[in-house]
Amino acid sequence: MTPRRQRMILVGLVLLGVGLAAGFALRAFQENLLYFYSPSEVAAGSAPAGRAFRVGGMVADGSVERAPGSLEVRFVLTDFAHTVPVRYTGVLPDLFREGQGTIARGRLSADGDFIAEEVLAKHDENYMPPEVAQSLVSPPARSE
Repeated sequence: MTPRRQRMILVGLVLLGVGLAAGFALRAFQENLLYFYSPSEVAAGSAPAGRAFRVGGMVADGSVERAPGSLEVRFVLTDFAHTVPVRYTGVLPDLFREGQGTIARGRLSADGDFIAEEVLAKHDENYMPPEVAQSLVSPPARSE
């Protein structure tokens, strides 16, 4: 084998390796990407079925129900136009309460409930995440 041919094979293998590494990195990034949806977008069917995403809004007054003897909590998130029922099993943040801005990460179930894996509450009465503030004003247009 000539040195020129060896060099071409080496360059080809390096390019193949870089291409595979970039492909794996992009795939991992895409699988871990979590989109944010408002309750109106979830109600309109814009949220992906079978894939994790975040939904945010205000906890509707009178909607928090705790199961006796367990950590299961049911509540409703609203953007004052539509609502999304949420089920969560775990310890809620200390700042979680009715009328509070909340973001939940999870998936939609077959019956339309959002099964949350994580629930986040806003930090104080003056702070609202920009995504939640924007979704409460008007749902953003999505182009995918």
